Amino acid sequence: MSMGTGREAAVDTADSTVTRTQWRWTVLAGMASFLDAGSIVALGSGLALFQSSLGLSDGALGVLAAIGPNAIGCAIGAFIGGRLGDRLGRKRIYKYDLLVYALGVLCVAFSVSAPMLFIGVFVIGLAVGADIPTSLALVGEFSPAGARGKLLALTHIAWSLGPVVVLLLALALSSLDLLGIRIVFGMLFAVALLTWALRRGMSESARWRSASAGARPRVRALFRGANLRAFVWTATIYLFGNLAAGTAGIFNPYMIKTLHAGGQAASIGFSIAGYLPGIVAGLLLMRLADRSHRTRKWMWGLGGLAQVLAYAAFLVFPFTVPVVIANIVLFGLGGTFAGETLYRIFSQELFPTMLRGTAQGMTFALGRVCLGVWSLFVPALTSAGIGPVALLLTLFLVVSGFVGFAFMPNTTGKPLEQIQEERRTS
Repeated sequence: MSMGTGREAAVDTADSTVTRTQWRWTVLAGMASFLDAGSIVALGSGLALFQSSLGLSDGALGVLAAIGPNAIGCAIGAFIGGRLGDRLGRKRIYKYDLLVYALGVLCVAFSVSAPMLFIGVFVIGLAVGADIPTSLALVGEFSPAGARGKLLALTHIAWSLGPVVVLLLALALSSLDLLGIRIVFGMLFAVALLTWALRRGMSESARWRSASAGARPRVRALFRGANLRAFVWTATIYLFGNLAAGTAGIFNPYMIKTLHAGGQAASIGFSIAGYLPGIVAGLLLMRLADRSHRTRKWMWGLGGLAQVLAYAAFLVFPFTVPVVIANIVLFGLGGTFAGETLYRIFSQELFPTMLRGTAQGMTFALGRVCLGVWSLFVPALTSAGIGPVALLLTLFLVVSGFVGFAFMPNTTGKPLEQIQEERRTS
């Protein structure tokens, strides 16, 4: 099953022409994001049902959210997978990690006890965590410089499509309660196996092969000079932005249901609506991401403002259906322009090839660990009403929005080697 040569997929010029192979490989790499987000919202849609069926306390629920694909399990996988992807190659990681993911979702689908559920969720987290920095590094390395943002933005659209597909299926099966959620995890199992089979025809990154033939920098090179500045900046925007995005992804259905803004079907329906603006905005971002530094900066500024307003609304208005809808729309639009999408783009552009996966794996891991710790407290905070959660998320988004806008580096449309040379001499 041939999908094109490494040479064909490794073009890096200022030209914005994208080959069929590059489109195809981007879609297959983006399936890691589809499966990551899909598993997060599948778990989120079933949290209240698993809690009732297995007798889980609020504390246990927080631990479950903390160890899975939304947080600590994913963090461990990203930390290990990102580093191994730099040392051993992209292909060795993305070739096998989806088989591990498939085992995890199968374990959740058939879980009949709390330990079985916890093990399955943790394994899912490990697998998607290892896949994402490796897959995104691959996309960044084979993309033409004039379309790198476009292709990486497509992976984020896949991240939004995963929840929509999962939530539509969960909504259709909502009358089956927990059985419906088990079927949803069965669907993720099938998609993971299909993606694994199609990925077998992908080649190793040509840029990684070339870089691996020379001297390999040590991890400590990340913590000095331009690399350190890039590491601190990407870690900050991802950590604080992801605290809000992760909370929305896994806890929105739970909060809507437990705070009596709607039942199981309504909570899932609201969540679906939350990802649709992100898909529309993602299509626009594909057109704008490579236009200019100024364009990226103002997209971030407007998106950051929209996100802050999304959660500040809960501090002013009651937790009712209209306010929930306003939050969903504002956060969905804002999160695309000032959130993980641009973090993904800059994480490929700002680091040298042999540290690219390591850097993203570490910043990704840091963000997910902090989200895991935060998740331990969300159910208890929610029991006191939406106010405490909304206030903290608003503050987190102010930090992410300001740092992203004020310190954004200019890398738009430049070949990766040019970016590294400019940063080395700056």
